[in-house]
Amino acid sequence: MDIIRDIVENMGRYWVTLSVWDVFDILIVAIAIYKLIQLMRRSNAMQVLRGIVLLLAVMLLSQIIGLRMVNAVLSNAVQIGLFAVMVLFQPELRKMLEQMGAARLPSALRQKSSSDMGNAIGQTVSACGALSWRHEGALIVFERSVVLDDIAKSGTLIDAEVTAELLKNIFYPKAPLHDGAAIIQNGRIASAGCMLPLTGQMDLNRELGMRHRAGIGMSEDTDALVVIVSEETGGISVAKQGTLTQHLTPEGLDEILRQEFMPRDEDAQRGFSRLFGRARGKKS
Repeated sequence: MDIIRDIVENMGRYWVTLSVWDVFDILIVAIAIYKLIQLMRRSNAMQVLRGIVLLLAVMLLSQIIGLRMVNAVLSNAVQIGLFAVMVLFQPELRKMLEQMGAARLPSALRQKSSSDMGNAIGQTVSACGALSWRHEGALIVFERSVVLDDIAKSGTLIDAEVTAELLKNIFYPKAPLHDGAAIIQNGRIASAGCMLPLTGQMDLNRELGMRHRAGIGMSEDTDALVVIVSEETGGISVAKQGTLTQHLTPEGLDEILRQEFMPRDEDAQRGFSRLFGRARGKKS
């Protein structure tokens, strides 16, 4: 009880001396923790985090009720636990640093032709509709703020205008590049036949193939939007931030892509969020 009373008294003294910069400082830390939790929720690291929280809770409880030996053992474990946490969370930390380092300038500062992007979206939707009807698989990645040059170099460099015929030829089942992904950068097909990282999610629908797992993994590692056409079912899906939206029509795909990459105003963006939320299928 003395510890709890001391904590309350210290918080009261700190609140009196709180300044604007202190509030700003707290907000920065809170946002950083929130982003880290968001990142870990999309991986198995969340289970490890729960274990760490439980360990800290037991240590605090042992200190309050006077279990000195238990508290001493747990305190020593926590002191060396920082290095263990860095090892356990190494993939998540690396992913976060890669996203921070690979970010481009804000979209408002980049010279990107809206007509080129509109053409790329229209041609992609047309190609996906035809591929879906023929049950030919496709994996198309739309780059956003995180640069995908390394991913693009894993395939065959193309640097061509986006056309429905070119996309259909790339993903023709007997074409040499059909098993990889096509990367669209600044409204152009940068490369095709690219290798994407697979998702680490263990609770996915077993009916999903490697294209879907690669698309989800790409959307987890970057902020890219990934369009997937299933070879087995012909279904069209979109992966964003580790979540898969399934059973889209060509019209639905067109609406999502245009409102994501060419929002007219804030109302349109909010409309897309509602659309994406309604269309969000089973997290597979």
